[in-house]
Amino acid sequence: MNIYKQIEAEIQAASYIVITAHRSADGDSIGSSLGLLHFIEKLGKKAVICHPDKAPEFLYWLNTSSIILMDESPEEVTEHMNNADLIFCLDYNATSRLGPDMQALLEEVNCKKIMIDHHLNPEDFPTITVSDTTSSSTAQLIIELIEHSGHIELLDEKIGTPLYLGILTDTGSFRFRSVKPRTHEVLAKLLTAGVEHDIVHERLADNSTESRLRLQGFAMSEKLEILYDYNVGIISLSKEELAKYNYVKGDTDGLANLVLTIKGMVAAIVFSERDGIMKISFRSKGVDNPINILAEENFDGGGHANAAGGMSELNEADTLEKLRMLVPKYFRKREHNTPLKERHT
Repeated sequence: MNIYKQIEAEIQAASYIVITAHRSADGDSIGSSLGLLHFIEKLGKKAVICHPDKAPEFLYWLNTSSIILMDESPEEVTEHMNNADLIFCLDYNATSRLGPDMQALLEEVNCKKIMIDHHLNPEDFPTITVSDTTSSSTAQLIIELIEHSGHIELLDEKIGTPLYLGILTDTGSFRFRSVKPRTHEVLAKLLTAGVEHDIVHERLADNSTESRLRLQGFAMSEKLEILYDYNVGIISLSKEELAKYNYVKGDTDGLANLVLTIKGMVAAIVFSERDGIMKISFRSKGVDNPINILAEENFDGGGHANAAGGMSELNEADTLEKLRMLVPKYFRKREHNTPLKERHT
């Protein structure tokens, strides 16, 4: 029995299924959760999604209202977790990614757990682990589950739309090296199943508020610092600056990728002050510029080679200075002037 048939058997045998995903929700964690939920329902079973916190506002069009949040309804989430006989752990490789409250719950409950994830170095807490670091996204792995469990005929627009979104967002609109021929084969299956890809792109891209665009404009024009010797860009945003532009969760998403659109840039680091700490997003280009090691070794973070996250308990100025000092250690100095440096001078 292949591992996906084994997972289907566990779904069929379970009487109480809970789907979890990591804290600080993104398109892949939300998309894979909703796609799996709708697939389980197509199998004639019921499930509930419990997440640590709310999705960014620009994902609300997916109808995330069915997702129960630990930071809003802790008693309800606790009840579901305690009653579960099967818990899915989507898009995270360690229980700490849930945040302390849900982490404690997950570690305490005595039931079967299934991890489906594509990040490096998975912990060994699950009963069944699907860990494929070559996959573009967890959403793609949910499609592998649907197909290789023998139920590709169940794939439809309702299941496929959030999964398409998950792949779209986790590949940077299909630009990252994680996109492989198999990724496009899976995308073809989604389009065949009725997913309206143009609508997904429109709702994702054309969904900004005025305040979000003004914040991003301010960040690029006033807060972007470029270390020209290394072609690395850094943006820092204080809590006061976020408040000035009526920040809501998700407003800084995409800023690092925007910095990378500057010709010659190899890496971008964006951090902002939230909940008393600096939340950091790391992005880079190419196999010669991995950035996850920088996040892991210095900012209690990690992720993929070209996309990672981390945090700093230092203030804004000290975090910025620490990054300035670390960049030469992790990125090679440009031997010749690049178009980026020539324009600046």
